[in-house]
Amino acid sequence: MANIKSAQKRARQAVERRTHNMSLRTEVRTAIKNVSKAVAAGNKDNAAKVLRESQRVIDRIVAKGILHRNAGDRHKSRLAHALKGMK
Repeated sequence: MANIKSAQKRARQAVERRTHNMSLRTEVRTAIKNVSKAVAAGNKDNAAKVLRESQRVIDRIVAKGILHRNAGDRHKSRLAHALKGMK
C-alpha cells in the first residue's frame, strides 16, 4: 500500500474506475451474446432489433474509451455478418 496521501487516493480511484469499467465491459459482452442467441433462434426481425440495440451499447462504451474503436467496429462487423448470413 502507498504511504503518500496522494498515492493512496490514486490507488482508491483506480479501484473504483476498474470496477466501473468491468461492469461496462460486461454490458458489451452481454449485448454480443444477446445477438448471438437471437441469430441462433432464427428470427431475423428480432435479431435485427437486438443487433441495433447492441450496436448502440458498443458505440457508447467505445465513446467512453473503455473499448478501443477498432475492437468495437470489429464486434459490430462480426455481428452484422452473422445477421446477414441468416436464412
